Amino acid sequence: MPNRIFYTGGTLDRAAIQRNDAAWVDSHRTGDGAHFVPVWRDKSLVVGGGDPEAVLVSGAEGRALADLATDLALLGIDGEMSYFAVDVSACDHGDLSPLIGAADFVDLRETGPLMEASQGAMLAYARGIIHWHRNHRFCGRCGSPTQSSQAGHQRTCADAACRREHYPRTDPAVIMLVTRDGDAHAAACLLGRQPTWPAGRYSTLAGFVEPGETLEAAVAREVFEETAVEVADVRYLGSQPWPFPASLMLGFRARAVTEAITVNKEEIEDARWFTRDELRRFGDGGYHFPRRGSIARWLIARWLEEGEDGG
Repeated sequence: MPNRIFYTGGTLDRAAIQRNDAAWVDSHRTGDGAHFVPVWRDKSLVVGGGDPEAVLVSGAEGRALADLATDLALLGIDGEMSYFAVDVSACDHGDLSPLIGAADFVDLRETGPLMEASQGAMLAYARGIIHWHRNHRFCGRCGSPTQSSQAGHQRTCADAACRREHYPRTDPAVIMLVTRDGDAHAAACLLGRQPTWPAGRYSTLAGFVEPGETLEAAVAREVFEETAVEVADVRYLGSQPWPFPASLMLGFRARAVTEAITVNKEEIEDARWFTRDELRRFGDGGYHFPRRGSIARWLIARWLEEGEDGG
């Protein structure tokens, strides 16, 4: 089980002030210290099988990738080095092969949990901002095309009468482990499953925050909507960037004050209580934990560790 939250731990200076200076950005983009993080159709460039590493392209190959890119965004700087996300999704894979060598584009969800923390965080950052660019090419106010600015951290409406500024969007979602009080054998957590998931997979409940709603209220609402279980003592534990496609997962623990479950079939397929003993034998019962890179699995792992001393 994971002991850290994946896609966190980024170390780059995002250079929020400097990226307003077009000349400064251009000097870093064309300089010897420029490294480019290509994103191809929502996939990240990685080399290696069981021990994957992010591939950052520099030199002539990096500049060639930047020239092919539909969008480019400054991720940040680290000393003399600068890092840019580039969207090469419009290119055929064969056209990119001479520039990427033995590396290949893969789904970050499959390789991210196996990578060094700062590398996974950088690839998640690149994937998220490129996805935003690809889906915000037109103004939400007037429908006119938008243009990238601020080194890829803003898009501005091209209509002189509008000129609305658009910024990268992240959708906040609460994800919560609901627990039931009891002794070492009776304490349990509430897990559910979606019908589209692989057979046997159960995970924590989750949902998006609605306008005018606190995070704590969203936790209570989502749990009740999906299972009819009422909760109290909602407390925040940690967060995770989740660019699949554009969320920030806000992890919580909540204590159940009712236990009876009524599954809302329009929301989830099933929900049930699992004791720690049952979770430790999860695979024996044909069940599966959530994806290794998810904060859902981290929340479950924390609760299991709390019971290692018999709690």
